[in-house]
Amino acid sequence: MRGGILRWAVIALAVAAALLAGLRFWPHAPLRDLIGGSVAIYARNGELMRLTLASDQQYRLWTPLDRISPLLVESVQLYEDRAFRWHPGVNPLALARSMLTMAGGGRRAGGSTITMQLARRLYGIDSRSIGGKLAQIAVALWIEVRHSKHEILEAYLNSAPYGGNIEGAGTASLIYFGHDAAKLTMPEALTLAVIPQHPARRIASRGDAVTGNPDLQAARARLWAAWQGRHPEQARAQAPEALMHLPALDRGDLPFAAPHLTDMLLAQRMQEGVLDADGSIHTTIDLAMQRTLERVTASYLKTRSAVGMRNASALLLDASTMEVRAVVGSADYRSTALSGQVNGTLAKRSPGSTLKPFIYALALDQGLLHPRTMLRDAPTAFGPFTPENFDGQYVGPLAAQDALTRSRNVPAVAVAAKLSQPNLYQFLKLNQVSRLESEAHYGLALVLGGGEVTMEELARMYAVLANGGQGGPVVYTRRQASSVPNTAPQRLLSPEAAFITLDMLRQTPRPDTGNPAQPAIAWKTGTSWGFRDAWTAGVFGRHVLVVWVGEFDGSSNPAFIGIDAAAPLFLRMVDALRAQRLDPGDVMRAQPADLERVTVCAETGDLPDTLCPVRVSTWFIAGKSPIRTSTLHRIAWVDARDGHTVCGPDSPDAKEVVVEDWDSEMRRLFSQGGMPRRTATAVDCGEADVEQDALGPRISAPLRGVSYLINPGKLEPIFLRADAAAGVRTLYWFAGGALLGRTAPGETLAWNPPGAGEYALRVVDDRGQADARLLRVALRP
Repeated sequence: MRGGILRWAVIALAVAAALLAGLRFWPHAPLRDLIGGSVAIYARNGELMRLTLASDQQYRLWTPLDRISPLLVESVQLYEDRAFRWHPGVNPLALARSMLTMAGGGRRAGGSTITMQLARRLYGIDSRSIGGKLAQIAVALWIEVRHSKHEILEAYLNSAPYGGNIEGAGTASLIYFGHDAAKLTMPEALTLAVIPQHPARRIASRGDAVTGNPDLQAARARLWAAWQGRHPEQARAQAPEALMHLPALDRGDLPFAAPHLTDMLLAQRMQEGVLDADGSIHTTIDLAMQRTLERVTASYLKTRSAVGMRNASALLLDASTMEVRAVVGSADYRSTALSGQVNGTLAKRSPGSTLKPFIYALALDQGLLHPRTMLRDAPTAFGPFTPENFDGQYVGPLAAQDALTRSRNVPAVAVAAKLSQPNLYQFLKLNQVSRLESEAHYGLALVLGGGEVTMEELARMYAVLANGGQGGPVVYTRRQASSVPNTAPQRLLSPEAAFITLDMLRQTPRPDTGNPAQPAIAWKTGTSWGFRDAWTAGVFGRHVLVVWVGEFDGSSNPAFIGIDAAAPLFLRMVDALRAQRLDPGDVMRAQPADLERVTVCAETGDLPDTLCPVRVSTWFIAGKSPIRTSTLHRIAWVDARDGHTVCGPDSPDAKEVVVEDWDSEMRRLFSQGGMPRRTATAVDCGEADVEQDALGPRISAPLRGVSYLINPGKLEPIFLRADAAAGVRTLYWFAGGALLGRTAPGETLAWNPPGAGEYALRVVDDRGQADARLLRVALRP
């Protein structure tokens, strides 16, 4: 009989153990899923930038148990539930002791275990009644069956009340003491361990959350006495400071840094690469740089308020890692007048001339020019598009480098018209510039800001220059940055073209000194149509900085000019970062292998002949850069008395001089600009001038290789123009065999093509010399 009872007891125990094991290991949601959490956003060095409210409007930051100081973990168990590791969720002795104390008229004593307190908080149990207490006990037992002691203690420490809407030890440590729970000191651990019993009494109003609270001090003293009894050796070393008063912060002291960026990341937090495993966000922001840009922006706009400058945005990027270091979305996040919560770094705006460097970089790669190649700044029609310079003037011939640093529109458009595979539009597409219309929609106006880009997209393109022609994604978080090394960089420009383009941009004079910046800054300004956007973008040290000044509603202001509005702010930011040693200085890339210096004639950019009077050095890409011998200069004979050209050395008082053989259009531009050039006047010398006149006319419009679009049924003339040698008076224009008209050299002929198709244009001068060009005309879709 006794053996049978024992056997059934063993069977019952085995069944109970199996049932308990089944309940423990049966799949179930972790306790964390029952506790909604805040999101903490950190800067790259670990500083807290922002702490959000959980869905129930509590500050509750989930902190794993192994990231909470052992001082706090042990203090909580010592103060709240010394038998936590041994009981099944309910401590009968503690409950009995509490009931006896209350029955004897003593102070109400808590008999609840840590598990019971967790049950009450997780399920909202009112344990003041007998029924509520029984429900609390049942749920505590159920929790113990389903979860380990580690999980239960972790959940309790993340849900315990710490006053107001602050819950969890990690949250309280961050708010009250300004650091992670792993770094808690003994006084701080004692404080946080005793608050949850009476948070309303032990955490008062802001300013005395920890200091000067008698109830709190008494509770800390009781806990410290218990701690001394358990750890006498440690207690002697920590006694002098254990009960010291602590300065405390409050919810109002929580940081709210880089709000536009944190707004963006919170909106994207469900996407891949934003949230860390613990639910926090670790950004790449450098708070020192962030605060510097914000401070400089506010100070600058205050000095320019008289001309209507109220708003600005800026983005700072470490090009070596593609990590964003600072985001200034607007001048004042809290300003409703400015629509301050709009993030200007993500807004689509016209970039003005800030895209010009990439035109020249592509041209360098395609062998169309080198820095000293001479371009023409003269009135030019590109089909129906007739660009003008910002100042309405034309300077004639100038080197490509000068055309870029002086931001001349006409030469840039002329260079862009010659680009192929990729042209500027295709380059923007390769750089993932979003929401572009069709290429035909923009035409060559894209060169001057006819499209729209975001500040982030512009920064990414300037990083291509800084990174030797390689492109990559912009990253804002540590998780995104960790995935970048696994992504192969995209080759968008050659190292040589990127190197030369940066070198050209470094020659841009600062508006405050008139000289290039030292230490070097490679930068470019831009102004959109109608004075709506003022830009400056550039590279300094290892960083890319883009600055925008304007109004989010697109309001026009004559003060919104890149060189006047955005450039001073850009340069102040760079100067401030360098003054604080936040920029590591120039990270100079090694000179690419195929890049060398060559000597060219200053006035032509070609190899100097024996007559070239001024020679300069320039960059040359072996196998790509165009090079030929200069033919601008030649020998002429003039009368020493009056300077008129004569036919040769046999003429009386003849004198040999070197003259410049500019075409008619350039001679006219020089004359209009008050820049006289030494040229030879026309003279009839019979056979003697045959060599001089051998140069035939040259078609300057329409451009070679450009297709012209016309609207069906609408007269849209195409402008024809050619230059000719000295002495030529009349040019004759033909399409096929039909005479279109006649002009003087440099004059324009307006011609309306009869329809779409290919036309063989030909110009003949009055000496029989000719030039020809194939023109394609298409109907606009």
